[in-house]
Amino acid sequence: MNDSKYILVTGGAGYIGSHTVVELFKKGYVPIIIDDFRNSKQSAIKGIANISRTKPIVEEVDVCNYDSLKTVFEKYQANGIIHFAADKAVGESVEQPLMYYQNNIVGLLNVLKLAEEFNVLNVVFSSSCTVYGEPEGSAVVTEESLIKEANSPYGATKQFCERIIDDVNKSGSALKMMRLRYFNPVGAHSSSEIGELPIGKPNNLLPYVTQTGIGKLDCLTVFGEDYATEDGTCIRDYIHVVDLAIAHIKSLAWLESQKSKVVETINIGTGNGVSVLEIIRTFEEVSKQKLNWKFGKRRAGDVEKIFADASKAKKVLNWEAKRSIKDAISDAWNWELKIKNE
Repeated sequence: MNDSKYILVTGGAGYIGSHTVVELFKKGYVPIIIDDFRNSKQSAIKGIANISRTKPIVEEVDVCNYDSLKTVFEKYQANGIIHFAADKAVGESVEQPLMYYQNNIVGLLNVLKLAEEFNVLNVVFSSSCTVYGEPEGSAVVTEESLIKEANSPYGATKQFCERIIDDVNKSGSALKMMRLRYFNPVGAHSSSEIGELPIGKPNNLLPYVTQTGIGKLDCLTVFGEDYATEDGTCIRDYIHVVDLAIAHIKSLAWLESQKSKVVETINIGTGNGVSVLEIIRTFEEVSKQKLNWKFGKRRAGDVEKIFADASKAKKVLNWEAKRSIKDAISDAWNWELKIKNE
């Protein structure tokens, strides 16, 4: 086994992490999953193994525990690291800001310190379109769009983490770092072996829709009906999780091809905005059933409308989204049907 093929994946048992691990296997890498299963489940490991026909290596470690994380770097001579591990719910971050600042910032600090110490030069960081805050003028954001004050502590942690990466680069560090600002990941693997597994009540729209559709939840509340959009509901750029996972593999390959230290920032989205009501209508079309939903008050921290200009991803990474919102909703629904009794 070629040690240089080891890729450390923090949060590798999570929603985006598990799909990325599958794509890493596909490209001949050997992913090492680093996860404390705080926000994920062991069943994801079985799903990865079923798709990849390979049992992944798992290190049950909290990235905020420096000494524990260091043992993983000592054990595997890795060629790169993809850092997913973070808390990610906007609403929860408003309620528990200290937890978000602690987990999201300390985790990155530990990863970067150890990457430098162990010469793991290729670092892909999971950032977010929340760094843009509420866009002014056009809802379409490029990587050069103004970074405004974040609407939530979650968004603020991503802004701080991006600043940390910039400062590390300016310090003369040899690290090659990619910041992927993703828009709204949705869907599941087409095999229905892995998908989104929210702990408790979902914070994201599509799992709430599918759980309401299946009967796990009684009713979906649409937060706000008076936004300045065509149908009054928030608009987002929903990207299929497999397309997003592939973007990480292409980012890793791009970093590997760079001869010296670098920081790059790329939006990962479809370039299309979809409203909450459009999601509901598409779900009803795919599932052939009516969804029980109602309007509620606006939710703290929500941005009205935002979607990506994804042209840089095509230019730099030769990547673009291939799967439609209908594909994503269909895959998410098939996943929900599969895990109905779990």
